[in-house]
Amino acid sequence: MRPLGVHHVAIKVRDLAACEAFYTNQLGLALLARHPHSVWLDLGGGAILMLEQGEGGPDTAPLADAAAGLHLLALRIARTDRDEWSRRLAVADTTAYTLYVRDPEGNRIGLSHYPDP
Repeated sequence: MRPLGVHHVAIKVRDLAACEAFYTNQLGLALLARHPHSVWLDLGGGAILMLEQGEGGPDTAPLADAAAGLHLLALRIARTDRDEWSRRLAVADTTAYTLYVRDPEGNRIGLSHYPDP
């Protein structure tokens, strides 16, 4: 027995409206539901991204717990769309397979076409 796939990813954010705009307008994720302190977005394949209003952001973890928080949310893209994503977003770093950007709160987002070089 093993997990069947990703059900949801939840990210705590300080500015829910700014993050919703980034993930819907810049990354093109579709809105599934809006709740008083949460926005649910479609990641595809039945997976959900839940933006949860709270203290959020990668810089809120205590220094003693520097490993805490979101390391990376990686979204699958087509290799043929890589150049278009690069033009559309402020790319902070790249590898042969992945473009790295930041959301409005500094969370690292990967756009990956692995294993397609």
